[in-house]
Amino acid sequence: MAPHGEGSEEAMVVQDENRKPISSILIVIAMQTEAMPIVNKLQLKEDLDSVFPKGVPWVRYHGVYKDLHINLVWPGKDSTLGVDSVGTVSASLVTYAAIQALQPDLIINAGTAGSFKVFDLYGVGSRQSFSTPNLLKELNLKAGKLSTGDSLDISPQEEASIVANDATVKDMEGAAVAYVADLLKVPAIFIKAVTDIVDGDKPTAEEFLQNLAAVTAALDQAVTQAVDFINGKCLSEL
Repeated sequence: MAPHGEGSEEAMVVQDENRKPISSILIVIAMQTEAMPIVNKLQLKEDLDSVFPKGVPWVRYHGVYKDLHINLVWPGKDSTLGVDSVGTVSASLVTYAAIQALQPDLIINAGTAGSFKVFDLYGVGSRQSFSTPNLLKELNLKAGKLSTGDSLDISPQEEASIVANDATVKDMEGAAVAYVADLLKVPAIFIKAVTDIVDGDKPTAEEFLQNLAAVTAALDQAVTQAVDFINGKCLSEL
């Protein structure tokens, strides 16, 4: 049995945190193509004296934007294949390391994703992102359930599970970021721009590449607008 009053003390701590002005944001993003427009828009500089373990390819950009300390991290290039280190493993590792090193007030997982026309509890891994009704309203963004898998395309079994759990968007990193954020008790929100209709008529990879440039520009705009909205606010105002 918990000591008398312990629950109320914990609630007070959470309340105080929610009312404290946000000063530090960690943006986690998977691909260099997605990251660079945001880096340039927010005028972030690459960290040449890395806060990460020696030898890992993870990249950090940082700077001050308005009243906010911004850190943007991406997992870098695979040392063997030279491609972006996308997927849940890289995302979870870089998110964990970045939280430990940088202690952010809020995480934004930004990136591109697929959308849909239409396990057991641990496997489904259902987690609630931080609620931001005011931000959604101000930026006119759509809210939806995000599904994460390590494949760009989708198997029939995955599609059945996604439909059964009422998801509308599929990415390759969100669930990993959500897991680590929940583990370390850091509020996290997810901003995804749709590149392709996963269950549509066109091949997923073809449609993804065809739309990537335009969708990345839309993502850059949405993330910048979100950061502008967050500036000067506390968590409870989002």
